[in-house]
Amino acid sequence: MPHRIIITHEAKTQLKELSAREQRIIDDGIAARLVDRPTRPSRAIKELRPNPLAGYELRLGELRVLYNVNNENAEVVIVLLGRKVGDKLEVRGEEFHGHQSDPTE
Repeated sequence: MPHRIIITHEAKTQLKELSAREQRIIDDGIAARLVDRPTRPSRAIKELRPNPLAGYELRLGELRVLYNVNNENAEVVIVLLGRKVGDKLEVRGEEFHGHQSDPTE
């Protein structure tokens, strides 16, 4: 059963700040990977350690999409968009730690 994609207001704001090319990469990646099997682990989909923000991460080159899945309602909720720089996740140009269970990791 296909999942409905929901993008939070914050994620929409983050998406608008990316280049048109990056927006297309994210849109295409979401359509290709999250509509049908959003929880199936792959090189692009990773289940995150328990944290208060998101359960899964979609990797699209250096871009990252953090999301939750509600299988009961067949929904994927996109909560954050960022860019991997080295071993750090940057959101809106700033280092982000809210997706980690231990911010010092």
